Amino acid sequence: MNTSVKTLVRTLCACLALTGASGVVIAAAHAPARATTKTDPVMLRFATVGDSRQDPVGFDPSTGPLSAQDSIWLQNSKALSRILREVAEHKNQMLFFNGDMVMGYGVAGPTPSNSVADVAGSDLVAFYRQYGFWRGMVATLMEAGTYVVPVPGNHEVQSKAAGKKAVPENENAWRANMGDLIIDTQRFKAIVGQEASSINVQNNAALDGLSSDQSQLSYSFDVADQHFAVVNTDPVGNDGVAPSAWLASDLASARARGTKHFFVFGHKPAFTYVYSTKAKKSEAAGLDKMPAQRDAFWDTIEQYGATYFCGHQHMFNLMQPRGAAWQVLVGTGGSPWDAKPGETTLHPESDRAYAWATVEVRKSGKVDITAYGFSDTFGPTKVLGRVHVLKSAPASPVR
Repeated sequence: MNTSVKTLVRTLCACLALTGASGVVIAAAHAPARATTKTDPVMLRFATVGDSRQDPVGFDPSTGPLSAQDSIWLQNSKALSRILREVAEHKNQMLFFNGDMVMGYGVAGPTPSNSVADVAGSDLVAFYRQYGFWRGMVATLMEAGTYVVPVPGNHEVQSKAAGKKAVPENENAWRANMGDLIIDTQRFKAIVGQEASSINVQNNAALDGLSSDQSQLSYSFDVADQHFAVVNTDPVGNDGVAPSAWLASDLASARARGTKHFFVFGHKPAFTYVYSTKAKKSEAAGLDKMPAQRDAFWDTIEQYGATYFCGHQHMFNLMQPRGAAWQVLVGTGGSPWDAKPGETTLHPESDRAYAWATVEVRKSGKVDITAYGFSDTFGPTKVLGRVHVLKSAPASPVR
C-alpha cells in the first residue's frame, strides 16, 4: 500500500471513530471546520451562555472579594463583558442567555410600607436594580448586531425564603424586565436580518397543569426553517420540571410547518454533568432530580432530533446522554464555578473555564457547534470542543 493510500485509510478510520450513532461527529478542539464559507455558507449563526450572576458570599476564591461595583450589582462584569465582546466579534446574530443573569432569590412584591428605607432595601428594588445592570451590559451587544434572547433561571423565578420555590411575583418581574425582548419583531428583523415567525409567547400553562401565567417564560419562534423553543425549568408549583407537554405540542406544530432543525433552551440541565472523580452519580443537579419527568422531556428532545442548551451547573460540558441528542452545558458566564481551585476533575482544561457556544446553521443543513472559552486567569480564548451535526431532525419519532 503506497503512502497516499495509507494516509487516506488513516483519515477515513479517524473520521469513522469520531462518528456517533446519531450521525454526529465530535471534532478535536484544534480541528478545522468541515465546511468552508464558500462551499457551504452559514445561513444563521447564534451563541449561547448562561449564569453570569455573582454571589456576595459564595464568590469564587480565585476572584477574591467582589469589587465595589459587583458587590452592588452582583454581576461578574469582567467575565461577562469579555464574553459579550467576543460574541459580537464572531458576528453572532442572536445570543440565547440561559438564565441566572441576576442573583435574585427574593420576592419581587410590594414593600411592607411606603417609607424610603423600606422601598430602597426591598427585594423588588433589588431585582429591578440587578436586571437593569444586566440589561445595560447586553445593550451594546444589541446595538452591535446581536439580538439577546433571555431564558428564565431559578434565580429569576424562585424565592429563597419560600424554600427555593418559584413565586408568581418573580415571574411577573421577569416579564416586566425581559418582556420587551420576547419577541420584538421589528427590532429582531433589523438586528438578525431575518424575520422571527410563528411566534408563540402565550400562556400555555394548562398543557402541563400549571397554575401561574407562563406567557413569555416558555415561548418559541422560527427563523426560516429553524425552530427555537425556550422552556422555564422552574414554573410555579412544579419546580425543576420542564413543561414537556407544551414542548411536545410546540415541536409538533413546528414539524408540521416544515422545520428542519430544533433548538431548545432551558436553565437546568436534563442530565447532571458529574465532573469530579469523587462525586456520586446520584447527586442530581438538574431535571434528573425527578427522573420520570426528565425522561418525558428528553423523549421529546430525541423524538425531534433537537439540541438542548442549558446552564445552572457552573460548568462547560458536551454530552449525548443516550447516545443521540446533544446536551450543551454552558453555565459559564461568570458565576462561581462548581469545581473549586485545585480540585481534581475529569476535564481540568475546561472545568474552570469561562465558556460559551456558537452554533452555525449551514446551507446544506449541517449544524456546527463550537465551544469557546478562556481560563479563570483570563488567558487567551481557545476552542474547547466542536460538534458537527450531519443529519437533520428525524422524520418520525424515535422508538
